[in-house]
Amino acid sequence: MASPATSTAAEPAWLAARRERAAALTESLPMPSFRGKPGWEFTSLKNLDLDSYLTPEAETEATDVDAAGLGLIAPPAGALLLEQVDDVFADPLEPAPDGAIVMSLSAAVARHPELVERHFGSIVSREDPFVARNEAGWQGGAFVYVPRGVHLQVPVVATVVQSQPQTALHWRTLVVLEEGAQAEVFEQYVSAADSGAGGLFSTVTELSVGQNASLRYVCAQGLSEKSWIFGSQRAVVERDGALDWIALGFGAGNGRVAMDTQLAGPGSDAKVTGAYATHGRQHLDYATTQEHAAPNTTSDLAFRGILDGRSSTVWSGMIKVDPGAQQIDAFQESRNLLLTKTAHADSIPGLEILANDVRCTHAAAIAQIDPEQLYYLRSRGLPLEDAKRLVIEGFLEATVERFKPGFVREAVAGALERRLEAVLGA
Repeated sequence: MASPATSTAAEPAWLAARRERAAALTESLPMPSFRGKPGWEFTSLKNLDLDSYLTPEAETEATDVDAAGLGLIAPPAGALLLEQVDDVFADPLEPAPDGAIVMSLSAAVARHPELVERHFGSIVSREDPFVARNEAGWQGGAFVYVPRGVHLQVPVVATVVQSQPQTALHWRTLVVLEEGAQAEVFEQYVSAADSGAGGLFSTVTELSVGQNASLRYVCAQGLSEKSWIFGSQRAVVERDGALDWIALGFGAGNGRVAMDTQLAGPGSDAKVTGAYATHGRQHLDYATTQEHAAPNTTSDLAFRGILDGRSSTVWSGMIKVDPGAQQIDAFQESRNLLLTKTAHADSIPGLEILANDVRCTHAAAIAQIDPEQLYYLRSRGLPLEDAKRLVIEGFLEATVERFKPGFVREAVAGALERRLEAVLGA
């Protein structure tokens, strides 16, 4: 890591007030009740003891952790790098070009307080116990701002490492693209190899895509399989804006991530792609929302997962069409491949349509490897394990084919291949 730092400077009054209110909410807001609160029917918090997770110590040893080397995606040449280990963070060595701002959120609060204040907390609400804890305790984080008409030619890659066992790490991301701006932001959450008993990782992500702006956002998760993860991620896309959102879920032992997209302006478009691969007793829960708040908007969401061992996953998706949002086109699908008879997947698509001139479709499928496919491949001389591998790779290839040839496609394909090796080799 370069130029490591911790947040020691006095924070502005508006942020201090928000932290104080958030801390109060953590005392008053009840934890979600298993099967007692909509959206939490499949993820139990019975074994979660929040008080057992401590604040990371600001140890200088954290700077010795190779954040980039632990990442799921290798940064391309020239990328602007944000690295954080526990609560120790580092900003890029070089400033972003063309007036763009890329730095830790803590540094942005100090250097650009009015800009951060205008956008911070405007997309994700605090009325959630995990969001409140995140707002009260985050340090470092990521801030990406691209001014009007600027095309950021180099990608931003943020890597955050949880290295201290039995700690709670709160990560906060704020990405703002003004009118006509373009950017690619990669974000990855990982654990150090010796992180021991795991920890608690919470993330709050706010993505603001302005008029005629274009954002590609990739979020990859490879935390310790003994860790909990809770995420609240939300994007707002204005008129004629475009969002390409990619989520990879490989690590963590339990938890829930909400991914919400609001198409707020006419002509806006969102493409959301998710892939996960679990084994052992992992349990991952993804809740997605495609909210069409304006007419003439489009969204396309596809999640695919492979499950091994006794692992379980949940995907619940909602296409929501607001009153007056006519002539929209929305699609969502979830497909899961079970590698064992003890793996379990739940796919729950949903529609809430309050307009009458729309096209909304959804699909869900859960299946084991087709024995006829295996028979065909084995009849051509392939061993059983090689035949299974080909079927699995073919299933995941549909995810990769959603991207045009280039770095993103290669990065996602490489990450999936390495995760498949880990799942099948366990």
